[in-house]
Amino acid sequence: MWSLKAVEDNGNHRAAGAPPHHAAGGRRKATPGIRAWLVISDSGRSYLEETGKHSIMRRTGLPARDLRVLDPLLSYPSTILGRERAIVINLEHIKAVITATEVLVPNSKDPLVAPFVQDLQARVSSSYGALPHPDPDSGDRNGDSFGNVEANGQAQAGSPGDACTQACRKVLPFEFRALEACLDSACRLLESETMTLEQEAYPALDELTSKISTLNLERVRQIKSRLVAISGRVQKVRDELEHLLDDDMDMAEMYLSEKLARQGVGEISSRVDIENDELEMDEDRDENANHESESCNESFGGFKLDIQELEMLLEAYFVQIDGTLNKLSTLREYVDDTEDYINIMLDDKQNQLLQMGVMLSTATLVATAGVVVTGIFGMNIRTALFNVSTFHQFWATAFGTIGACIVIYVLAIGWGKNSGLLQ
Repeated sequence: MWSLKAVEDNGNHRAAGAPPHHAAGGRRKATPGIRAWLVISDSGRSYLEETGKHSIMRRTGLPARDLRVLDPLLSYPSTILGRERAIVINLEHIKAVITATEVLVPNSKDPLVAPFVQDLQARVSSSYGALPHPDPDSGDRNGDSFGNVEANGQAQAGSPGDACTQACRKVLPFEFRALEACLDSACRLLESETMTLEQEAYPALDELTSKISTLNLERVRQIKSRLVAISGRVQKVRDELEHLLDDDMDMAEMYLSEKLARQGVGEISSRVDIENDELEMDEDRDENANHESESCNESFGGFKLDIQELEMLLEAYFVQIDGTLNKLSTLREYVDDTEDYINIMLDDKQNQLLQMGVMLSTATLVATAGVVVTGIFGMNIRTALFNVSTFHQFWATAFGTIGACIVIYVLAIGWGKNSGLLQ
């Protein structure tokens, strides 16, 4: 497992030219504006470097507003920014600045970042040591992804197996390997959280449908809150990838190695042009300028064709994050269906209580009629019913009143069912 101590040990034995660490045995006090950055070079070496924001800005060519995206004290949504000399990554727990030769990680002490660093070092080291040797027949440029594929196809036409081998030997530029590690780590984290949520959500929802209780309702409420939060994070990552895929210029900005190589070629060609311009006439200068503009347009057109390589990389992770979002959408639909089912059950219980209230109200009304009859007979009035000889008439009257109340109640309930008021 990668640890901070291992990185410090590696930093003490890194190549010459890297900034030195603080002395081992002493502990440097924290300086305002100075932060420890984990630097991972294109050869797979990693070391800690304490530097300030302005030094990072000069080193990467990034403005201050882009570095604010990486501030751990500020909360920014998932963002992928392609700049002239660097790529800014802010995906979940991954915060990094990718250049053509190194990756700068500001939050290296985060435990969630350790697997990402290990994965990045493995990708960089394996690709760095496994670069194929140039083949003079095929025209392959040391495994570079921007090699002359047409020359390979002409030299090996009619051999699909050899063509597949040449395609497999192509290695992505360093910035794309680092970008792939960032996307893979972020997508795996979101996928893991989604699977954990699914394992907790479905049993809780099934238990709630079988028994509605305060405890089960509270569990489902917490699960729904987590579902909304994770869905928003996944949706933001998906939107960011979709935005990149829809904008070719943003993807072109992320070809740092290609731009660095073109910049070197441009400087050499500019020097040659200056020397030639001193010996050429004005007409020749115009012709050369037109020729250079046409060649630049052609090279830029070829550069657009190379965007397909980055596009395929982004599409692969777009499909993966879209699948995670579909799982969350399915879970959300299951939660909504469970809520609808619970509401239907509660409405049914409420209807049963209302029916019971109607039946009790009807029984109270009928019993009140019997009470009226009883009150009449309870008056202090001498009638023939109180005579001993006619005492059986009293019982006949009492039982007749009770029977009449029962008949009236049955008739009222029957009328309510026939009219659809009661079930």
